Amino acid sequence: MIRHIFTVSTGTLASRLLGFARDALMAALLGAGPVADAFLAAFQLIHVARRLLTEGALNAALVPAYWRVHDRDGVAAATAFAGRVLGTVSLAVFVTAALVGLLMPLVIATLAPGFIGQPAFLLAIGDARLMLPYLAFAGPVTVMMALLNAHHRFTLTAFSPLLFNIALIAAIVALLVFPREPAVAALMMSATVGLAGLLQLLVLATGGGIAKPLRIAFDREIRDFFGSAIPGMIANASPQLMIVGAAAIASASPAAISWLYFANRLIDLPLGIVGVAMGTVLVPELTRAARDNNAAFAQSASRGLELSVGLALPATLGLMLLSEPIVHLLFEHGAFTAADTRATALALTWLALGLPAHVLTKALAPAFFARGDTKTPMLAALAALAVTVTAALALDRSYGVAGIAAAIALGAWVGALVLIICAKIRFGLTLDPATRARLWRIAFAALAMGGLLWLATRSLAAWLDGGHRLSVAVLLAGLIAAGIAIYTAGLALLGVVHPRDLLQSLRKPDLRT
Repeated sequence: MIRHIFTVSTGTLASRLLGFARDALMAALLGAGPVADAFLAAFQLIHVARRLLTEGALNAALVPAYWRVHDRDGVAAATAFAGRVLGTVSLAVFVTAALVGLLMPLVIATLAPGFIGQPAFLLAIGDARLMLPYLAFAGPVTVMMALLNAHHRFTLTAFSPLLFNIALIAAIVALLVFPREPAVAALMMSATVGLAGLLQLLVLATGGGIAKPLRIAFDREIRDFFGSAIPGMIANASPQLMIVGAAAIASASPAAISWLYFANRLIDLPLGIVGVAMGTVLVPELTRAARDNNAAFAQSASRGLELSVGLALPATLGLMLLSEPIVHLLFEHGAFTAADTRATALALTWLALGLPAHVLTKALAPAFFARGDTKTPMLAALAALAVTVTAALALDRSYGVAGIAAAIALGAWVGALVLIICAKIRFGLTLDPATRARLWRIAFAALAMGGLLWLATRSLAAWLDGGHRLSVAVLLAGLIAAGIAIYTAGLALLGVVHPRDLLQSLRKPDLRT
């Protein structure tokens, strides 16, 4: 399992790093004004669709359903089932994209009510409509990725999302070299989003052969699949749904949507590396374990929770302690000002408090998905969304973007706690003794790293705040490397990890693929 998680995490890391380059260029091009708010509000719509569909979310329903048909009726029946899913999902998202395009004024009014009556309203409608082709291409991309994951062909699915960011980076660089009016530049970037979806579809089509013949069907098997897929996709997109709900509240404040967006992009790096990888790999792993015995299921679930907590805690502390220099280095250039940096860093500090909860949710939800239960994680996601919106309404007036970010963190923890309680009640999920023994040592190592990192940032504050961009980059890289080294050494000294065992797990061939 660790080897597969490493593969998916590597691809996700590369995609997120390209995403940072894209967002840094985007900040330089558009800044944090009305044009940026309009573009990012539209982009969030596509971003949620991307998370709902392409980034491992469909594993929640398709992988267990595919293997049930495979085990019951054989390879040919499973391949035919996959062909029906591919054809039907493709049609469904095409029709959905067309309807959303027609109703886009109502959609933007719902997602960003603060835009109504402002120039940003019409700008957001135009941007969002040009992005919609991506949603249509995401249908077949979704099914192809899930089926490849089911067969443990993780490399193609892990690295194909890079094309999305590569296409947008190329467009933004061209616009920086050959400048256009900001509103025109936003429209050109929006059109590139649809092209990026086509590129990803063409690449994934090379890994075909596991979904044929291609058909559109609404038989009972397909209806059952959709009945479990839709709740599962909603559950997997919980972090993005909370951001969208919070952005609806923030839309009344100038630049607040932009600040939240750029802060959340930094949360996306560890969440993507850990959360997407865990969700992509754990669903097939737990599905097989659930077919074997409860002990194997508990062991796989415990290991998933242990890995996610062990990776999320140091990331949380690092983002909180280094929030302002990171935002300054990545985004403060061009139209993105020092005031934008301070507001974005403040939002990032509060958002980071919810990162462990987001990752716990990503690790807990597969335990339900593997047993065919996608509704409980969906209800947890909706509870988290309701808490986020309610808290954001209460905190926005007094605390602004910081209050909205804190509301998102609160909602994330509510969703995680709901899943923990339900997992205990529904199937008695408990951590195995080895995991329980290691968790407190993981927390201790993370706190030790955080304490030393805090002392280092205090000592280097003058250089981090006022130094040349290159020197700040070198200092940050050194601090991050030192934090990783301290944390890893702490885990080794406390007996949590053994380097030789880790290397062996990464090199061990998987005989089931």
